[in-house]
Amino acid sequence: MSVFDLPLPAVAELVASVRGPQPGIDETADAFARVAWTVLIEPGDQVAGQLIGALGSRRALELVIAGDAAAAAEAWTQDGTEPRSAMQIAVEAFERWRLRLAVRPVVRAIEQAARLGLRVAVPADPGWPAGLSALGPAEPVALWVRGGLDRLAAFAGSVAVVGARAATGYGEHVAVELAGGLVDRGVAIVSGGAYGIDAAAHRSALASDGLTMAFLAGGLDRTYPAGNADLLARVAQHGMLLAEVPPGVPPTRVRFLSRNRLLAASTAATVVVEAGARSGSLNTAHHALSIGRPLGAVPGPVTSAMSAGCHRLLREEDVVCVTCADDVVELVGGTGPAAPPAYRSVDPQVTRVLDELGTRRGRSTDEIARSSGMSVGATLGVLGALEAEGAIRRIESGWVRSSARIGGAGEGRH
Repeated sequence: MSVFDLPLPAVAELVASVRGPQPGIDETADAFARVAWTVLIEPGDQVAGQLIGALGSRRALELVIAGDAAAAAEAWTQDGTEPRSAMQIAVEAFERWRLRLAVRPVVRAIEQAARLGLRVAVPADPGWPAGLSALGPAEPVALWVRGGLDRLAAFAGSVAVVGARAATGYGEHVAVELAGGLVDRGVAIVSGGAYGIDAAAHRSALASDGLTMAFLAGGLDRTYPAGNADLLARVAQHGMLLAEVPPGVPPTRVRFLSRNRLLAASTAATVVVEAGARSGSLNTAHHALSIGRPLGAVPGPVTSAMSAGCHRLLREEDVVCVTCADDVVELVGGTGPAAPPAYRSVDPQVTRVLDELGTRRGRSTDEIARSSGMSVGATLGVLGALEAEGAIRRIESGWVRSSARIGGAGEGRH
């Protein structure tokens, strides 16, 4: 018996180096296949997520190795996709994945992770953040972790504190007060390890002897930003660093955006402390809204461009105004597991359209097309499909998202 042309004893040894001995052959094969998938795909690949969900990680990998796109298409057809579309999706996906299809990069990633003392967590693990399941097929196939896996349980009830990299003194002060107040109440702080608000939140949590976790956009061997190397080392020592991609993978803009969905989904609520009009933190906020997770925003001076994004959220979305840690505790209070997403899509154009829509202020088709970089015709097609699904609706001023939870928003593009 072999996995990816490797004899099972070799696979078991590799898996044990990043997970410890597994209880059985199936668990060993699944863990190895999931590691392989982190090498094959980009984060948030919903096509891969649907295939793995339908067939299991090992069987799905075997189909890619065999080049059997027809069998994969059959799995999507059973999930309700029209046969011709399913085959087209399968062929395009297999072409994309097979560019990285080789056993050596998988083995190299595991060996490098073992040297660095990294671990691999998978959805079947007891401490896996339950909130990630709200992402549907965009849920991570596995997570590379620096720090004790026992700390994964702290994601339950945690809060994501995010905001601008070029933060003002006001923004950093509020982030420190919020994070410190929350850890004093036993709440773990999750952020992205970046300059500005992220760093202020992490430092405050550590200074208060609290637990803090950071999701990074690149491999955990590549500390980014370099200026936060010491801070991230402390986060790893006292909390956790996590990434979807294996060691050796550099952070990119797309991977940063994809990382944002993990911040929103793994936590009980998200708070945007400071954000400009086009801040990446707004992307995190939209992910939280799309899966029905509580969202708070901190108001700032009306003259500050670095608070324009927060003010837009407060004006246009179902967002709670946050001024202190007690507001955040109230925001989180009574939050149960997110309901299963009502709408899931493998089409990145859907994500681009949904990212342009709020729940209050309507936008015209032309506005959406211009902002999303799509043609008017393509935008109309996506809007029609979303309206039929109940994900959006038309009001007098234009298109808005409906109040239904939308699982696909944001995942496809990032």
